Amino acid sequence: MQQLEVIKILKKDLNFNDESIEKLKKFVELVLIENKNHNLIAKSTEPTIWDRHILDSAQLVKFIDFNALSLADLGSGAGFPGLVIEIFNKNKDFHVKLYEKSLVKRKFLINVIKKLELNAEIFGDVRDEVLDTDIIVCRAFRKLDRVIQVSREIAKKPHKLMILKGQNAQEEINKTFKTKKYSYKLVNSITNAKSKIILMDIY
Repeated sequence: MQQLEVIKILKKDLNFNDESIEKLKKFVELVLIENKNHNLIAKSTEPTIWDRHILDSAQLVKFIDFNALSLADLGSGAGFPGLVIEIFNKNKDFHVKLYEKSLVKRKFLINVIKKLELNAEIFGDVRDEVLDTDIIVCRAFRKLDRVIQVSREIAKKPHKLMILKGQNAQEEINKTFKTKKYSYKLVNSITNAKSKIILMDIY
């Protein structure tokens, strides 16, 4: 899917407004410029950034309660999905926290937040921080068992956990939940028929 097609889906299916779309365009521009100097996203995904990164991140807004107080994005990288969610957010009291251990990526995120006037805060490695949040999201962060370990051992309870996963999602679930069972919901991704979103309530 190209930019215009993705924007159509963002507006029609996910309720992004014109102001949010303009911010996404600027965000994409900043990512592609910085990607010339640092590897924020794989070079091979640059031509499909709107589909592969923007829409993939944006689909999470369907599952997020923006009346909550805060959301944490673990391993935010170039800001996917955290900054895309913040660009969509219309509640001034809803706070996005980005956890990223790479100094280069943290500097990039700070620059984007400043230029786009976003309500987001940057933190370092999640293992060195206090994870006090209502919702945790992650994409390409770690294997499922490590994400759940962080969620259960570091984060406050209760919280919602939303994980964007590829085609091996069910396999990872089966492996992770072999000894301890957790209730979860598996939702199909709108960007790839084989990709999934894992939704969990952690108590």
